[in-house]
Amino acid sequence: MEWLIALVIGVLTSTGVYLTLRARTFPVVLGLTLLAYGVNVFLFAMGRLTIGYPAVIDAAAEAYSDPLPQALVLTAIVIAFGMTAFLIVLSLKVRHELGNDHVDGLHQSNDEPTLQKNKQHKPSHSVSSNSEQGRN
Repeated sequence: MEWLIALVIGVLTSTGVYLTLRARTFPVVLGLTLLAYGVNVFLFAMGRLTIGYPAVIDAAAEAYSDPLPQALVLTAIVIAFGMTAFLIVLSLKVRHELGNDHVDGLHQSNDEPTLQKNKQHKPSHSVSSNSEQGRN
């Protein structure tokens, strides 16, 4: 059982790091999510995996599981969900502003379609002299 948990933690962490180092924003968001899952499984494993024991000490219970890792993972799940939502909104905003989804925002591949910018060319509001206004 320990080998399986260690393998799952290793696969989640290595896949998360690999995806975080990609040049597109969606794989980065997915990689950070997988890293958060890896950390959550690691925190559960550090609390000694026990099956069938209550998390609260009771006089009738012969053993109990440690409630601290469960509380830490619950908090980490909420924080990771908020972070993921923020990163998705941030990546959508960057895609809208820059027209591509590269992390640095500078490169665009040949097969990637260009997005039309919604920026309107506004006429410049320059102050003209009175003599120019009289001629118009």
